[in-house]
Amino acid sequence: MALTMLKLMQQVWKWLSGSTFRLLLLASCVLLLWGTLAPVGTIIWWLQQNSELGSKKRSPRLLESNRTISPKASMINCYIIYLPGVGDFSSDQLTPGEEWFLDRLAQQHSNCVTVRDVFPYSVANQDLNEQYFMTPVWQWAKQNNTDVLIQIRNLWRFAISADDRYGRIYNQGIADTIIERMNAVHPLPRSQPQPLKIILIGTSGGVQVALGAVYYLDQWLKAKITVVSLGGTFDGENGFEEVDRVYHLRGQRDWVEDLPSIVFPSRWPITVGSPFNQAHCQERYTALSSGTHTHDGKEGYFGMASAPSGVPYVQLTLQIVNQLPIWSDIPPSSDTQNS
Repeated sequence: MALTMLKLMQQVWKWLSGSTFRLLLLASCVLLLWGTLAPVGTIIWWLQQNSELGSKKRSPRLLESNRTISPKASMINCYIIYLPGVGDFSSDQLTPGEEWFLDRLAQQHSNCVTVRDVFPYSVANQDLNEQYFMTPVWQWAKQNNTDVLIQIRNLWRFAISADDRYGRIYNQGIADTIIERMNAVHPLPRSQPQPLKIILIGTSGGVQVALGAVYYLDQWLKAKITVVSLGGTFDGENGFEEVDRVYHLRGQRDWVEDLPSIVFPSRWPITVGSPFNQAHCQERYTALSSGTHTHDGKEGYFGMASAPSGVPYVQLTLQIVNQLPIWSDIPPSSDTQNS
């Protein structure tokens, strides 16, 4: 069946490629169809949980671990959770730059472990190659370098996370997955004298999903939560009331991260009562220039190409993140503020 669908898609693509109008028409139809059906998977997931709609008391599932905790492992009190951008196909599709970045963070902060297998564009943490009927579509898009289809699909999940109607369900599912994967990487302590340190690092749409999950992580865990945005896109509503700090790094050539400040009214300066602006006034939100980064690619935040200074772009990102006052309990000094 998958092979037949793949051949059919190839024939349709060949027919459409002869006309720009046909391509635009197809893209518009696909966009509208995805927009209509995007919430369905979220609703089905919620119903499968056998929970009451809108419940805030639901506890996350924790899998029992048979691992023996060594004395060194008992020093772990920090979880770094990475949520990738909208171009990702699965939870294990990290680029070499992303892997390098997370490896170095883990090496330099021995009290932290990294969680790398959260797919923020599926409420059930399901990769695109596991979605049965649509799997041939995503595999075809990946093989034919038409990643824009994957990006459009994932952008709808970004929109669901920011949606007042479905966002609570979607974000609760992502928070549930985050805690499960945290526990799988290193068993969560049943009790601890000090709050855990949770550092959510994301790029592009992954930051919106990270902020959406913050409310539930704050409810379920005794933790100090920080969000580090690397050219992230977010609406300015979710998570800002519960998060301890948000650091937003923006590249000088990254025009994509500018769009949410135009599209979302909660990011406008005149909406002084919005969670985003309140966090800004309370100095819990800090925006920093990361240098000459673009939004993605070889010169993006995880790019392996060399910047004009001769240092790889991903190394510049690592240097700035390591300078943030989030790796100790020392409060940030006022000279780090650059909003």
